[in-house]
Amino acid sequence: MALLNFAGKSRVNAPEPEFADMIDGWSIEVMPRTAAKIDDFRPLLPPGTRVYIAHLDGTPIEDMLATARRLTGQGFAVMPHIPARSIPDIGTLANWLERYRGEADVRQALLLGGGRAAPAGDFHSSMQLIETGLFDHHGFTHLHFAGHPEGSRDVDPDGSTALADQALLWKQDFASRTDAELAITTQFTFDPQPVIDWAERVQAAGVTMPIHVGIAGPARLQTLIKYAVSCGIGPSMKVLQKRAVDMTKLLLPYEPTDLVAALADHKARRPESLVSRLHIFPLGGIQVAADWMNKHRSVETSVALP
Repeated sequence: MALLNFAGKSRVNAPEPEFADMIDGWSIEVMPRTAAKIDDFRPLLPPGTRVYIAHLDGTPIEDMLATARRLTGQGFAVMPHIPARSIPDIGTLANWLERYRGEADVRQALLLGGGRAAPAGDFHSSMQLIETGLFDHHGFTHLHFAGHPEGSRDVDPDGSTALADQALLWKQDFASRTDAELAITTQFTFDPQPVIDWAERVQAAGVTMPIHVGIAGPARLQTLIKYAVSCGIGPSMKVLQKRAVDMTKLLLPYEPTDLVAALADHKARRPESLVSRLHIFPLGGIQVAADWMNKHRSVETSVALP
């Protein structure tokens, strides 16, 4: 448990340094409706934490902007999703980016295809969003792209990662044409090996963008299985299935301890690996996810008292 001293600092009882170092600099994902349940994020997250705002199809841009304004005002680095298939035309994209910058001082974005089966308009991929030049025009400093170590049926219907990997190489080339810092943020996983294998494969192919590995926060097994099925999680589903048949673990909340430890061990043995940071999906709740990450961090940071 984190202990608050009189200086208003969180002193964390951390585990092995390599494990904790893997957690430092973590980011978290919220939605406008889940963020609205948190009155103030400052007691939960380290100052400057990157907070992604998921833009589900049908979410009004006004809700996205309101959430972004609040989080920016509380001192966090806000990174909204920009889902290509939900954007009807280039005018809408330009309007969104102008408003994010002007109304919420947003300078970061996660570019992705989006969950729609059919595009709402002119865009169907993050590459098309890049080609508009609007992100550089509006001064975005950090652009992240979605990564799918276990494949994505939206990109590769055959279950492979071939087209998705080719797209990453195209985005890697974009690095030479932009001043923005680029990175890859992956879908959440439960098994480290597919992520490690994928990271090594794309690195060997020429990708140099750092990879922020998606992990699921502590949650009930039933909740994780529901999200994993809806998000098309592949081979790492076996981890949950194995846990489901172990009666000693069936009723216990899942925690990503083993996954993070394995990624930390990989990074310690392969410091040149693209595996860089962790991005947590708070499937069991924002408070629970933040508490778990803070408990395992290695650093002492100033926090606002509740």
